[in-house]
Amino acid sequence: MFNGRKLIIATKHKKENVISSILEKTLGVICFTPNEFDTDQFGTFTGEIERKEYPINTIRAKCLQAMILFNCDLGIASEGSFGPHPSLYFVPADDEVLIFIDKKNKLEIIVREISTETNFNGEIINNKIQLKAFADKVQFPTHAIIAQKTKDDFSEIEKGINSWDKLLEVFDYFTAKYESIYLETDMRAMFNPTRMKVIEKATLKLADKINSTCPDCDTPGFGIVDYKIGLPCEECNYPTNSTLSHIYTCVKCAYSKEQKYPNGKNTENPMYCDRCNP
Repeated sequence: MFNGRKLIIATKHKKENVISSILEKTLGVICFTPNEFDTDQFGTFTGEIERKEYPINTIRAKCLQAMILFNCDLGIASEGSFGPHPSLYFVPADDEVLIFIDKKNKLEIIVREISTETNFNGEIINNKIQLKAFADKVQFPTHAIIAQKTKDDFSEIEKGINSWDKLLEVFDYFTAKYESIYLETDMRAMFNPTRMKVIEKATLKLADKINSTCPDCDTPGFGIVDYKIGLPCEECNYPTNSTLSHIYTCVKCAYSKEQKYPNGKNTENPMYCDRCNP
């Protein structure tokens, strides 16, 4: 279905460095990334251009626009969000969403990867001791930094800082002018190796989903869309909050299948049981 077809990667942040090889190897596509496509129009991490839609709507619009502009019927785009983990509330997380669109076969396949592996951070810095501490914490200089006057003031901004000479120069300029500087991690993929690894992991998940076909109509993208809790406690047999089954659904014909015990166990440890360990 995909072998030998051109696939556009809608990015300006070098995501093709991890996406291309995976999809070319697993799908047989020929990937290309146009330098002229500006994805910042859909929003920037620093906030000068606000992202107006939810991530899925944003990547869909991004992918479709690139496909139209460069006359390609196969495309992929990704969008990252950073903030508290949805269940580990005080832990920062990288939430990556990838979309694969095939206009020829009327397919849209989406995956999501949430990872606590991120250096996402931001602080007001007043002196060089704080500067060094922040830089070390966010893995600078292998991971770049963004500097601006305050968190919400974009009148002066310096992105992609990845050397100590440049960071000290920017620090001296801002602190002389404003007495302090706001620093945050540059979350653009080409300046953030940790994020790039999460995108790579999400791409592998996407490739697996594309290669998973519906048992009923053989359409690619047969994947998990929901899950059920209720794995029984091994001690009292009471339903726990652990996953009992995964629900797979076809993106085209709506065929559905429930797979029980997806984590390879039929019961849960009593320590996770509300009855045995209230």
